[in-house]
Amino acid sequence: MSVLSSYGTSQTGLVRSENQDAIRSCEPQDIQTLESHGQLYAVADGLGGYEHGGIASTLALETFFSNFYSGSPRKSPRKLREGFQAANLAVAQAAQRMQARMGTTLSAVNIIGDQLHIAHIGDSRVYLVRNGKAVCLTQDHTAVGELVRMHVLSPDKVRTHERRSVLEKCLGMQLFVQPDISRHTIKEDDILILCTDGVWAYVEDNEFADIALDRRAPEQISQTLIENALARDSDDNVSVLVVYAAQLTSSPATHENNRFSFTQFILGRITGKTS
Repeated sequence: MSVLSSYGTSQTGLVRSENQDAIRSCEPQDIQTLESHGQLYAVADGLGGYEHGGIASTLALETFFSNFYSGSPRKSPRKLREGFQAANLAVAQAAQRMQARMGTTLSAVNIIGDQLHIAHIGDSRVYLVRNGKAVCLTQDHTAVGELVRMHVLSPDKVRTHERRSVLEKCLGMQLFVQPDISRHTIKEDDILILCTDGVWAYVEDNEFADIALDRRAPEQISQTLIENALARDSDDNVSVLVVYAAQLTSSPATHENNRFSFTQFILGRITGKTS
């Protein structure tokens, strides 16, 4: 049985008057649910420029987790898509009732055995730390992120770009959403870091790896990342959720010929071709 340890923290930060971020995790205790659905972790960042961002992020996570663990077991990608659509509809309906504009990012990871499934929309991020390196497994759904994908802007310019936070996709703004869905095989000693842009915009990718490898414990990693972001005058809410893969078992549904490995992902990032 896979053994994971996790810790998350979310703070208002130095500038904002309220926390519009939200984090959530579920590590089922009963074996049947654990084997059929696995563990689930997610972060959400309510849109700061709109009303009720905190309501949007919290509602999105509550709806997403409830949908994911309800009903009969299905393949993870389908469950993730269904959960995102349910969360999107819940936020949109709440906005209509309150006559307000509401939206939120949502980045979630589902771990079953040694299989990692990611669903993502917006500009929160999921990092994988392995062998001393940190790789971002998500793409920013922002105007600046699109410039990077078009090779108009280099990745190292994203953090300081004036339009960094201009979202092109999020939950709650459209009737239907298409989250990015990907699958990876994880290994023992891998560390996953989910965080909102109030953190990653002030911490370089290589620092994620350095901090993770130096601290190891999820609580220490999370707190150090928050402290670093605030020390560099982050002007946003700051949220981090860290998952450490202490021990893994192979997923019984895994077939070698359709695995999407970490190496394949790296090559895809370099060539621009990912599945």
